[in-house]
Amino acid sequence: MSRDQTPPAGPSGGMTLSPGTRLGPYEILVPLGAGGMGEVYQARDTRLNRTVAVKILPAHLSDRPSAKERFEREAKAISSLNHPNICHMYDVGSQDGIGYLVMEYLEGETLAERLRKGPLPLEQVLKYGIDICEGLEMAHRSAVVHRDLKPGNIMLTRTGAKLMDFGLAKLVEQQKEVLISQLSRQETLTAEI
Repeated sequence: MSRDQTPPAGPSGGMTLSPGTRLGPYEILVPLGAGGMGEVYQARDTRLNRTVAVKILPAHLSDRPSAKERFEREAKAISSLNHPNICHMYDVGSQDGIGYLVMEYLEGETLAERLRKGPLPLEQVLKYGIDICEGLEMAHRSAVVHRDLKPGNIMLTRTGAKLMDFGLAKLVEQQKEVLISQLSRQETLTAEI
């Protein structure tokens, strides 16, 4: 999300954290935005003195098991990926009942923001398209399916396009193992009958 974008208000009319709040070694600087399943802040990693993005599960969702599960799934999906066209995750934690993910801070604008200004030149379409496909290919090779690919989840940076927000991602290998386990059980039950 770009630095100058105004964050949308959460269900209580504002963002959960205020500047100066600390989550572990991360000091919240400014809100970057909020969506249905999370709030994102620009923060400072006080140990490494670098700018990061911190995503939290808002208070109104913290008690929902399905929301927590989705948040944890996003952490697992992102942590399994290391590619220049995918936003990197640095850390995960919880403090005072607030779960948080710490990710690479990306400067630029989302593809959605850029498209509101008009069509992209063909050269940029090709470059960003290749970047997106390479990021997706890496995710798929790692058994991660994004499931929420849209212009608002693609950040355009100085170096190219980066995929963000893996909140709906599925780890395909886990599902495959569950399916195999279920099929094995069914075969065993069938054999016993």
